[in-house]
Amino acid sequence: MTKLPTFDPRTVPVIKTDDRLPLVAAEHWQPTALQARFASGPLWSPEFREEPQFSTREPVHAAVLVPLVLREQTTVLLTERTAHLSSHSGQIAFPGGKVDPEDADATAAALREAHEEIGLDAPYVQVLGTLPTYTTGSAYIVTPVVALVHAGFTLTPNPNEVADVFEVPLAFLMNPANHRRHRVEWQGAQREWLSMPYPDPQGERFIWGATAGMLRNLYRFLSAA
Repeated sequence: MTKLPTFDPRTVPVIKTDDRLPLVAAEHWQPTALQARFASGPLWSPEFREEPQFSTREPVHAAVLVPLVLREQTTVLLTERTAHLSSHSGQIAFPGGKVDPEDADATAAALREAHEEIGLDAPYVQVLGTLPTYTTGSAYIVTPVVALVHAGFTLTPNPNEVADVFEVPLAFLMNPANHRRHRVEWQGAQREWLSMPYPDPQGERFIWGATAGMLRNLYRFLSAA
């Protein structure tokens, strides 16, 4: 059984931002630098691994694609989930979902889900590697699969799962001054999380929770010495 949070994350106070942390140098997210870092990266530790659980069901393995789109300015492709979905409805997310028995591994699952959700074809996707798993409060054990996405692709979002697809500059997401910390008391305990609200011309994209946590781990990975 899953008891979903009832608070609106946009209304939860910001307790601090992380503007004192260093920026990720722009050269670190160039394609060749990203390939080299995933091939033989530095020693580092993820900052976020597990959320407080609000589900009593058995954990489920899942995978998401973290698509770094190679444009003049590298971007991260994200989706807005439809409002009727049973899990994480209406939230900003990476394309992804459960790992099926037919999937060879988490990478195969992430590529399959990205094709099913938004029509992203595998020939445009160059997988770099994976980040450590992230366990959501709804008991999904998520493997983030980071990949370069080469230009020329077209998307056909599945309207049953995806309300919108958009891109955010990687430079914005890797700038800790845009990482806000929130705290709320829920079910008798203090819960904290990050948000990275992006001022899109179409309206604010409120990136928070698991998606923000995985992006923060990407920041830690790219900024490690």
